[in-house]
Amino acid sequence: MSQTDTQPEIEDSAAPLIEHLAELRTRLIRCVVYFLIGMVICFTVATPIFNFLTAPLCSVLAERGQDCDLIFISPQEGFFVAIKVSLLGGFILSFPFVANQLWRFVAPGLYRNEKGAFLPFLIASPFMFLLGASFAFYVVTPLAYDFFLGFQQFGGEGEVVDPGMNAAPLSVVFQGSAQEYLNLTVKFIVAFGMCFQLPVLLTLMGKAGLVSSEGLRNVRKYAVVGILVLAALVTPPDVITQIILFVVVYGLYEVSIQLVKRVEKQREAKLRAEGLWFEDDEEVEDFEAAEDAADNDATDDEAQK
Repeated sequence: MSQTDTQPEIEDSAAPLIEHLAELRTRLIRCVVYFLIGMVICFTVATPIFNFLTAPLCSVLAERGQDCDLIFISPQEGFFVAIKVSLLGGFILSFPFVANQLWRFVAPGLYRNEKGAFLPFLIASPFMFLLGASFAFYVVTPLAYDFFLGFQQFGGEGEVVDPGMNAAPLSVVFQGSAQEYLNLTVKFIVAFGMCFQLPVLLTLMGKAGLVSSEGLRNVRKYAVVGILVLAALVTPPDVITQIILFVVVYGLYEVSIQLVKRVEKQREAKLRAEGLWFEDDEEVEDFEAAEDAADNDATDDEAQK
């Protein structure tokens, strides 16, 4: 085949690629615009959002008879607190629109059955993130702050002695930085929100045939070690929070095994209905040999013609 014969094929294959890249650029620009719009909206109401995020700390302090007062330790800290609140809120607000852009980019390249398989995961992903974030905010965060604030020391409980002077009561109480509190709270929310994506990710991989329930069970001991390392990295150095994260993520791992097993049963039932399911390797080899023989016969018939 000459170079002139292959040139139109190359040009035809390059044109769709350029169109896909242009569409991808358009989708990404729209995603950024949606995120910026959500960020601007949240910036205008950053103070109420921050007050809402301080609820776990304020409830713990109220139980101890303390006022919920956070401070700014630098002039620019208030501005950066508002920016961080806007980033978190903008991400949450824009996520449905960003997911819609992702779906509209991917959907044209999928078959109807593939669309039906992918769409539930696209819907489940934000739901699981919100579930994990809510669990972190309403359950884990109060427990963590209750643990941390338990190390306060009020006057009269300890004493510091200055030579030549009378003993003075020692008080070491919480007077927190707003930015440090926000950083820790957002870390909890994002960490648990991402960890709750585990069933969605593993089930989608099982749907694609990348993992199996038996394989997940076989690497369970390695998963335990990995989850322990993850809990130590994404949570503060207190045992309570690390144990909670480990128990939750390991429970999600076991749930993922059952979900992947269910996907495998559905695939098996479908293949059995189509007559394409084989119980052992010998049947598979016989089927492949029969297919090869049929292909060879068809090739011989064409050669004879």
